[in-house]
Amino acid sequence: MADPTTYRPSPGSIPDAPGVYKFRDATKRVVYVGKAKSLRSRLNSYFADITGLHPRTRQMVTTAASVEWTVVTTEVEALQLEYNWIKEFDPRFNVRYRDDKSYPVLAVTMNEEYPRLHVYRGPRKKGVRYFGPYAHAWAIRETLDLLLRVFPARTCSAGVFKRHGQIGRPCLLGYIGKCSAPCVGKVSADEHRDIVEDFCDFLAGRTDAMIRRLEQEMAAASEELEFERAARLRDDLGALRRAMEKQAVVLGDGTDADVVAFAHDELEAAVQVFHVRGGRVRGQRGWVIDKAEEMDVKDLVDHFLTQFYGEQAERADDPDGGSPVPREVLVPELPADAEALGEWLSGLRGSRVSLRVPQRGDKRALAETVTRNAGEAFTQHKLRRAGDLTARSAALAELQDYLALETAPLRIECVDISHIQGSDVVASLVVFEDGIPRKSEYRRFALREAAEEGDVASIAEVVRRRFYRYLKENAEGAAVDPDRPGIDPETGKPRKFAYAPNLLVVDGAGPQATAAADVLSELGITDIAVVGLAKRLEEVWLPGDPDPVILPRTSDALYLLQRLRDEAHRFAIRYHREKRSKRLQVSALDGVPGLGQARRTALIKHFGSVKRLREARIEEIEAVPGFGRRTAEAVVAALAGEPVTTGESGTT
Repeated sequence: MADPTTYRPSPGSIPDAPGVYKFRDATKRVVYVGKAKSLRSRLNSYFADITGLHPRTRQMVTTAASVEWTVVTTEVEALQLEYNWIKEFDPRFNVRYRDDKSYPVLAVTMNEEYPRLHVYRGPRKKGVRYFGPYAHAWAIRETLDLLLRVFPARTCSAGVFKRHGQIGRPCLLGYIGKCSAPCVGKVSADEHRDIVEDFCDFLAGRTDAMIRRLEQEMAAASEELEFERAARLRDDLGALRRAMEKQAVVLGDGTDADVVAFAHDELEAAVQVFHVRGGRVRGQRGWVIDKAEEMDVKDLVDHFLTQFYGEQAERADDPDGGSPVPREVLVPELPADAEALGEWLSGLRGSRVSLRVPQRGDKRALAETVTRNAGEAFTQHKLRRAGDLTARSAALAELQDYLALETAPLRIECVDISHIQGSDVVASLVVFEDGIPRKSEYRRFALREAAEEGDVASIAEVVRRRFYRYLKENAEGAAVDPDRPGIDPETGKPRKFAYAPNLLVVDGAGPQATAAADVLSELGITDIAVVGLAKRLEEVWLPGDPDPVILPRTSDALYLLQRLRDEAHRFAIRYHREKRSKRLQVSALDGVPGLGQARRTALIKHFGSVKRLREARIEEIEAVPGFGRRTAEAVVAALAGEPVTTGESGTT
């Protein structure tokens, strides 16, 4: 644990100007990024009496070993630089408003001859219209199910569309009237595009004219005694009204806005966002985050807007697909740099964005609703587990205590081996920092040397390979830049194996722990603690000790080790299944004359799977580089289960 006074800059050396600063730990890794109107005032606050600091800030300044800063000319530049650095370095003490995956939207591929409606996650693409975001994918599918009877547009993938065009029969949706079946020519490309454009108009909020048109058509059909058509139109109207009820109008002026609210205490904060498009609530999302330092609502708004819209704008690479930044952002309080934030958001959108606090009317009422949702989410979070940060800190402190470590193990790595009776032996390496999985630093290994010698030898091989890379990368980094040995000079990002853990956990008992410790000793690494975690009785084994350490069953430390071990096991099993699946796919082609390992692999790579290869024609297989007519025929015959002949004699 570092003493902040050892790296405190002299007060006169810090400029009294706006800028962005970075705290680095002893390995030169960035652990925190912040911005300030006055660097001198902000940085001096970190070196005040340590007992008076926010708990998270206190942990950060004692983990750091140096601080550096960059002066900028405007607050907008500071916002952009802070966001870029947080994204580049992914500092452990910065709050990140990230989801495991982006929220789903309803995508309409207007760039295709026959546009498709489907659920989509990920970056925006040129020529595609997007509606959303929605809170859940099932909400999109539910909406589609209601609207397809009125707008029978294509929803199938390109492969399904092509296949039904080849066989000349529509899919089930085409038979039940929920697709106009353009794949078999029931409607032309222009007629299908008209259906899709009507669908887009409806979702864009132009519903009144469509409802009136259907009502007039229903009345006309009734007058002409076409009662079946009138009944069908009546059902279509009902479907449209049910779809509209699911997206109730909350702002009658057709506003496009995001409404943001917070609930917080000293250590944590909950944020809720309602996405209003065309006056309707299209989606809702929320997070509960640990505070990096002392923050009021204005600071929370500042951090949230910068990170959330920065991430969203990067996914939207095409303005035609719709900007993720709305025309208005309604917040509970304006941050100190509200003008700069508004300018930055306007730059992301490409047009003016209004950042303001709603004062009256429907917008104020909606903001109060979002605030109640944030408060409810925060209460539920507290009830689930009293202070997740507190529990993680307690777990790390307990591990330090039980294992007699010099410091709390802020970074823990765990190794697990997976195989079936010695075949396809693989290993996983997972990383937890501050008790949280850091999935970007997970690694997996295909074992070669020790695969047939058992788990102990396999553990030794993984530890040797991992820490050999650690020593090599740090030696290479020190030769290039002694002040930043763990940073790649070309990318400016940490090298893959540049950081060592405080604690290494191996799945197993005493022999596995001893093997890992012996490898570290051979490599000259003496500052990493090693333990083994045995599954049967959840015993913790130290290298060379005849008896295990028994942690209390209810302790947060044991719970953390179990989570770590289970995550390593999950990651290893996943890799093992991938390898085994590929091997079994290739083995399905065994026995085909003239087909060696390289060409079997080439076939699987070209078609993607044995299933697709079975569906391929001889001409398609013949088109793969290195394949002739005779070999293609042999492949088709083998996969069909027919006898394969060789040569002219016809022997099988």
